[in-house]
Amino acid sequence: MSDRKKPAKADPSQWRPRTRLVRGGLDRTKHRETSEALFLTSGYVYDEAEEAERAFAAKDSTRFVYSRFGNPTVAAFEERLRMFEGAEACRATATGMAAVFASLMCQVRAGDRVVASRALFGSCHFIISDLLPRYGVETQFVDGTDLDQWQAALTKPARAVFLETPSNPMLDVIDLKAVVALAQRAGARVVVDNVFAIGAQRPLDLGADVVVYSATKHIDGQGRTLGGAVLGRREFVETELQPFLRHTGPAMSPFNAWVLVKGLETLSLRLDAQCQTALRLAKRLETRAKVARVYYPGLDSHPQAAIARQQMKSGGSLLAFAMKGGKKAAFAVLDALNLVDISNNLGDSKSLACHPATTTHQRLKPEERQELGITDGVIRLSVGLEDADDLEADLTRATA
Repeated sequence: MSDRKKPAKADPSQWRPRTRLVRGGLDRTKHRETSEALFLTSGYVYDEAEEAERAFAAKDSTRFVYSRFGNPTVAAFEERLRMFEGAEACRATATGMAAVFASLMCQVRAGDRVVASRALFGSCHFIISDLLPRYGVETQFVDGTDLDQWQAALTKPARAVFLETPSNPMLDVIDLKAVVALAQRAGARVVVDNVFAIGAQRPLDLGADVVVYSATKHIDGQGRTLGGAVLGRREFVETELQPFLRHTGPAMSPFNAWVLVKGLETLSLRLDAQCQTALRLAKRLETRAKVARVYYPGLDSHPQAAIARQQMKSGGSLLAFAMKGGKKAAFAVLDALNLVDISNNLGDSKSLACHPATTTHQRLKPEERQELGITDGVIRLSVGLEDADDLEADLTRATA
């Protein structure tokens, strides 16, 4: 055996983001496997009755007792994402919408107020506008890009603020620091859906209290599994969020967690390529005569370009563009695409396009969509990993 001293273990807190995505939360078993272990188990056994008693009394926090409460593979995913996002704690959920719902329901009570940006994904809008009021929670929508509306809405106390930036599907960018300051004065926690800006923006660094993700999107990145995550301060996660998750059961499956752990390893590489291509395609679409307008935070023409430059390191992998001629013209473009698929999903390795007015946001009233800028001519494009030349050729031909 060598007499050489083994070097001290690296301090994970000193790792750069890409290293954290590859090695964060790695806890090898006695078999010393290279790839993370997959624990497909619902329950756990104990050597003696007192051990079980200690575990259920939460006196042994390292002990897994039931996979609805916690699982080693799920814990590995949570720790890796926590390290990447710079959060104190993270909990995984079965889907992104489970994460959104849990992040709000765990903290609100009848009589509380929730203020939200109006530009939200359809299901998020439903939670704010329909579900929360059923439990006696007062909700109010504002134009997320209008600080005067935030200020007016937050003159009264509020329990939570919910927003997504950039927004789905019109890529509105909200000034996070300014909204956080207003929310703090109103006593509200700020919950940010960061799906469109993962890797490009860290809301917690900008003062937000909670970040939610649909891991189904970029974290998996290959259209295979569902998943969600809630990140924030340890006190919030352990005392408010964890009991809600434990007793309501929106648990992530171990297999999905294992897939997502592996997805995190390539997240930065994929996002770098997708964001570069998205910017190129956005610039190309701006030159097309039949395109009325392009919406992408990385363009100088974006209404909140200055704010985007301050809080995002790239424009992200999503863009939207409006065709002259409304729905008929938009459908003609979608049907003419040869490489890009028509799908309501996003964050995939394959480029995907959809018509929000008739899919993701169809449940909104026409006047609500109009107010959000989701006209019948709008197409949302999620940029994948295909060669940028091929994608540009496909879009150029389809928009001719």
